[in-house]
Amino acid sequence: MMDKLEKFLMPMADVLTKNRVLIAIRDGFLVTTPLLIVGSIFLLFVNFPVPGWEEFMTGILGPNWADWFTAVSRASFNCTGLLTALGTGYAMAREYGGDKIQGAAIAMVAFFIMMPTRHLATDAAGKIIEGSNVSGLAFDYIGPDGIFMALLSAILGVWLFCYAYKKGWTIKMPAGVPPAVSDSFAALVPSAIVMAAAFLIRLGFSFTEYGYVQTFVVSVLQTPLQGLGDTLGANALYSFMCTFLWFFGINGPAVCNSVYFIGNVLTAQQLLAFEAHQPLPYIFTNPFSNFFCNFGGGGSTLSLVILMVTVCKSQRIKQLGRLSLVPGIFGINEPIIFGLPIVLNPIIAIPFILVPMVNLVLSYYATIIGIIPRTTGVNLPWTTPIGFSGWLSTGSWTASVWQFALLILGMAIYFPFIKTLDKKYLADEAAASEASSEEDEISFDDLDLDDL
Repeated sequence: MMDKLEKFLMPMADVLTKNRVLIAIRDGFLVTTPLLIVGSIFLLFVNFPVPGWEEFMTGILGPNWADWFTAVSRASFNCTGLLTALGTGYAMAREYGGDKIQGAAIAMVAFFIMMPTRHLATDAAGKIIEGSNVSGLAFDYIGPDGIFMALLSAILGVWLFCYAYKKGWTIKMPAGVPPAVSDSFAALVPSAIVMAAAFLIRLGFSFTEYGYVQTFVVSVLQTPLQGLGDTLGANALYSFMCTFLWFFGINGPAVCNSVYFIGNVLTAQQLLAFEAHQPLPYIFTNPFSNFFCNFGGGGSTLSLVILMVTVCKSQRIKQLGRLSLVPGIFGINEPIIFGLPIVLNPIIAIPFILVPMVNLVLSYYATIIGIIPRTTGVNLPWTTPIGFSGWLSTGSWTASVWQFALLILGMAIYFPFIKTLDKKYLADEAAASEASSEEDEISFDDLDLDDL
């Protein structure tokens, strides 16, 4: 059974992890990650979850101090769609062997060409006159609402750009022309093809009931997927697949995140709602998945590591637990996965899959009931330790207490399984020690004293 599953899963995971489009999507989101984390730190400073913080800072910096910090957070949060287009365009060009800077640029231009426009002008008093003939881009869509459109623009635009380039549809400059000039002219025809294609797509949709590509994408793709992504069933399946693939030595999150990227959209929209002091719409954001489902890395193995250090007697397990405790606090558990091991270990596989699922379901209902608040969407580093992560991601110490309660529950689930493995390793160590002693005795008995 195990061999059959491995033969089925390994090729599938290999295809997903080597698919150039999925790699570009994954890496495109990674471009936005450091900017969102830094922006979140500034926003967190404005909304630091301590009573009286706002009044305290107003007394030091004056009444407008929050505007200084939110200017930084808005610069990243309100541009997630645009940043996704740039990052994915860059990664797509890299994967398809094109010019990376040109790929990022053409993805952004295609994104803007298909973006809805507004016709606005102002009167003498500075008020907007609707229906005027002054065009402007609808910048509402460069934020979270534009992420899906950004992905489509980057994938299709850069693929077409690279295809035209490799077909030789370029303008070749004579020898001696500086490389920068030559490269610029070489990209002219492929860029024109992409821009013309984006123009025709925009024109085609103008004759439909949607009016714009963006409206179609939001209505038909993005909104339904957001609704699906904020369901318990979808996230339970995601959690299961991440840990199930790890059992076979496949990096589950690396495979699943390239396909299941809706969490990035939900998190970005949650953050905008939090910044605007509006009701938080979603439960299943990335901070929820990172800080309330898994403690110590995939499989919530911090519970396991604590047991390895405290209740296990096998020297192999205890030593590995001591070495893995500090990394585990910061969410790094590769030493456990490959050292215990968890990979292809049917004894530990059951709690490894079960504990994150239990955490997910209980945290979901705890949020519904109101035991813990919804996460704010603030992008904390995934290495933020337990306790701090719950407090900072929700603004409530109740969430921190909840995290430790789940950690203890995880220990209770892991306990019988790790003790079973502990007994097995103890028996192996005793047998190895006994065999070593017998070898020493045989060596001494065979020693010829006359040779001394």
